[in-house]
Amino acid sequence: MIIKAGRYSIKFEKGPTVAYLCLLPLLLALGIWQLGRSDEKRHFLQQQEQGAASAEIIQLSADTENDVERLRYKKAIATGHYDQAHQFLIDNQISAGKVGYLVLTPFVLQGEAKAILVNRGWVPLNRDRSVLPDVSITNEQTVITGRINRFPSVGIKLAGAEIPTDSWPSVTQVVDTAVLAKKLAYPLFPFQLELDKDQQAGFRREWQTTAVMLPEQHTAYAIQWFALAITLTILFIGYSCKRNDN
Repeated sequence: MIIKAGRYSIKFEKGPTVAYLCLLPLLLALGIWQLGRSDEKRHFLQQQEQGAASAEIIQLSADTENDVERLRYKKAIATGHYDQAHQFLIDNQISAGKVGYLVLTPFVLQGEAKAILVNRGWVPLNRDRSVLPDVSITNEQTVITGRINRFPSVGIKLAGAEIPTDSWPSVTQVVDTAVLAKKLAYPLFPFQLELDKDQQAGFRREWQTTAVMLPEQHTAYAIQWFALAITLTILFIGYSCKRNDN
């Protein structure tokens, strides 16, 4: 198709036009996605800062709400006992370049039929993978403190990754509290309690070391994608626009 405009004409060749129409929406979508990620990270950092600075300590009970986004990073205290006979190990967790597990131990609240999974920290993988680490703990009545947070996430969730092994401690790739609660036969909160570093019966705990990309970095990437879209448009118009000889 050729469009004439005064001394110039624009000829839309099939190949370049199809390539342009395919690439332009992709570049714009990537830019918009990065702007969305920038807003998410800004909210994430604000939430983390507010949670860390808050003097409020939540007393966990069966009546505590299940809204992890509102409770995330808030300090919490719980009274009860560990279910030492039924623990979970989250597989393929990296710490200081080494592979291991995160130890999740159900903590049954005093006088309640509900428990919260307590992340007691990271333990290394044994040389013989069939031999699980010793994560034993007493089930005496105690009081624990920690920080409410989501469970660790994975980039790509494989089919069946949320199904724990039959034996105890039970190994799982992804935490699904509905699945684990069914295995335990009692309800769980949909979030974890990251055990404070000064609490006993814990392993390696590095709750504050997770690094995230700053919102400004996402914005910079968005600008780059939009700049590429503009550059692509200029090149396409320059290629398609020709000056008439007559």
